[in-house]
Order: sequence, then structure tokens, then C-alpha cells
Amino acid sequence: MKTINSIPKSKLSRATKLVTTGAKVGKNYLNYYKNKITQSEEDARLKLNESNAEDIYDGLSNLKGSALKVAQMLSMEKSILPQQYVDKFSLAQFSVPPLSAPLVNKTFKTYFGKSPQEIYDEFNPESVNAASIGQVHKAKKDGKELAVKIQYPGVADSVSSDLALVKPIAIRMFNLQGKDSDRYFKEVENKLLEETNYILEVEQSMEVSENCSHIEHLKFPSYYPELSSDRIITMDWMHGEHLSEFAAKNNDPALANQIGQALWNFYMHQIHNMRKVHADPHPGNFLVSKDGDLIALDFGCMKQIPSDFYTPYFELIRPENINNPNIFQEKMFDLEILRKDDSPEELEFFSKLFYEMISLFSRPFREETFDFADEEFFQQIYSLGDKYGKSREIKKFNGNRGSEHFIYMNRTFFGLYSLLHDVKASHVNIKTYLPAELS
Repeated sequence: MKTINSIPKSKLSRATKLVTTGAKVGKNYLNYYKNKITQSEEDARLKLNESNAEDIYDGLSNLKGSALKVAQMLSMEKSILPQQYVDKFSLAQFSVPPLSAPLVNKTFKTYFGKSPQEIYDEFNPESVNAASIGQVHKAKKDGKELAVKIQYPGVADSVSSDLALVKPIAIRMFNLQGKDSDRYFKEVENKLLEETNYILEVEQSMEVSENCSHIEHLKFPSYYPELSSDRIITMDWMHGEHLSEFAAKNNDPALANQIGQALWNFYMHQIHNMRKVHADPHPGNFLVSKDGDLIALDFGCMKQIPSDFYTPYFELIRPENINNPNIFQEKMFDLEILRKDDSPEELEFFSKLFYEMISLFSRPFREETFDFADEEFFQQIYSLGDKYGKSREIKKFNGNRGSEHFIYMNRTFFGLYSLLHDVKASHVNIKTYLPAELS
């Protein structure tokens, strides 16, 4: 794969790159209108999606940082984007153009005052894994195989400006209105900034791995603070294949259920016992070992779950609450889904919408075991997203709905469900690690 010798850092240079990408997209649309003359609408649209997905991804992969992170997050939204975008953007999870060896060496000199060859006994200057915020190299020291994650230069400094560039698009896409929408962008900005703080990531990684070490068939690397810094993390090299690769070729239902149960237990223990959660559940953050263990990586994105959100959020998974109109409406106000300034029409519409959504997404919690391989369940999720994505009412009403904590909690659950579906986990014990009041 071609390496990158420099990354645009200034707001102007990054904005210029996005404008250039936009021009390519505009050209693709001109070709689309021409193609419609000689091709079917379906074929012309397919070609448009493929061209746009490739050009947008190529532009973002050269910017890296939060711009590419947004693409990675969108790759999990299978109910929103055409498949061509999902396929291309999913590369941001672990396969983007890496930094060149001279730029890697410069980064080490900046943060350690030494080259990597002076720090480790062996260091491979070629990246083995490159994602949105950093890339990974193999190294050895004192007989241990190590993974060294290096953050791309300028990523931390460009988070705010990158989000400012995409904010107008997001406001239109989600129909956000007024200054109240700023809290949603601030939530995303704070999380992205945390992900660039590698000292915090090492602390979080060690905390989670210690707290979850008892979970069966779940493993973590050890981390080395003395070989880590603001922009570099050193940890054990873990042998295994990416979860998506495992899911694509695994034909053993028992092994699929074993991995699925480890995933479920991992997330339920964090949410209900630690009150924080690994809020970046995409395949690139998990490996499967040859012994059938799940290996969890990358704890840069951890979401704290405050009690005033946790309580009403999980109270709604209980049928006696969601099916009681008075309790349901009370929780809707607690979660800021319904607003005091809502019109009767808005109250009725959003009550119906979120009742339908919560009833569907909480279905696994109402069972002793759940089949996440069930295509019908996921088709209902996609259909619901499609139904309300085209809703005229959604576009008409104020889209500022729900606490800002929904952003990463919903991302966590949708990502977890998607991973369990991809793995084809057909028998997951749901009650494991659930508090008694939710069981």
C-alpha cells in the first residue's frame, strides 16, 4: 500500500482537501446524469455510489483524524448508507494508507527524543495496521512481541476544525435546530479529543482489562506505560484474526456462540457494573485467537454513563414500564426525547416513534436467550430506519431529540448487535451480568 509522507494540518489545507473531494463528487453526478441516458436507473445509481464512496474515502483517508473517524462511524450505519459506502468506509477500521518510515521516525524523535530502533530491540518501520487516528507497528523488546500504536501528526489539533467543517452537513442530515444542537457536537468533539490522548487510553485500557479479566473466553494485551507517551502506545502483540475475517469463514455454530457470549458479557459487565463502556464496537477493535478467545483492543473511546441517564434508559427495557403510557411518557421526558415546548402533534409523533424503536431494540432483553443470527430481527431494524429516514414528519419537526448521552450509547448497542449478527451468534444468554431488577 502506498505510504503518506505528510498530512494536511491547518484548517485551510484540510478544508481545501474537502473542497477538492467535493468537486470529484460533483463530477460523478454529471456522469450519473449522462449514464442515465444509456443505462438503467439502477445501474447508473450503482456506478454513482461506487465512484462517490471511493472518492470520498480517498479524500478522508489522506486527511485521517476525526474526518476519517466519521467515515468509520458511518460504516456501522448499515441501515442509512448504501452498501457501496459501507464497504468502502469500513476500510477505515483497519486499512488506510499508512505513514511513511521517515514520518514515523520523526514522531518518535518528537515524543521520546530517540528513534524507535533506539527504544526497541527490533522495530518494523512498515505499518501492519492503519486506521483513522493511528497505525500499528510490530516490535520486540526483552524477548516480548509488541504492538506499537503511533498517532498521526496533527490529529489532536484538527478535531475541532474538522467537526466545524462537517457540522453544516450533520445539521441538515439530522434536522438539528438552534443552539441546543451544540451539545451533541460537543459530546462528539470531547470523545474524539479523548481518543487522541494516548496517556488516558493506556489508563483506561489497564482499568478495563483488570475489571473484565474474569470474563470467560475474553483476553486483553498488557500495556507498557514506560514505553508509551501522549502519541505512542506500546502493548503486547496479540495473535488472532480480525473479528470480521473470523465471521466470514467460521462454520462452527458453537464457536460463534462462544465468541458472541464473550462479547455480550464484556459489554453488559462494563455497562451495569462499571457504568462506563467501550463505545467503539467495530470489528477492527476485536481479534479471535486460535484457541477461540475474544481479544479486545483499543480503549480510547470510553463512555461514562451517568446515573440520571442510566436509570431511565434501562428502566424502559422492562415491558411493564414501556407498556404503561404514564411511565413511558415520564421516562421520555427524563431522557429529553419529549420536550415541554412540544406541540400535541409532536408529542404524539415522537411517543409513537420511540415506542416502536425501543420495543424493537429492547427485544433481546425480554428473552432468556436471543438469536442474533436472526435475519428477520435485523431486517426489521433496517426497515424501521428506512421508514423514518423518509418520514416527512421527521423533516418537519425539530430534530433535537434525546440526551447527548444517546449518541454513544446507541452507537454502542447498534454496534454490539451488528457484531453479534455478523458472528452469527444464535444462542446468547441475555441475563448474564444484568442487575436483578432488569432480569
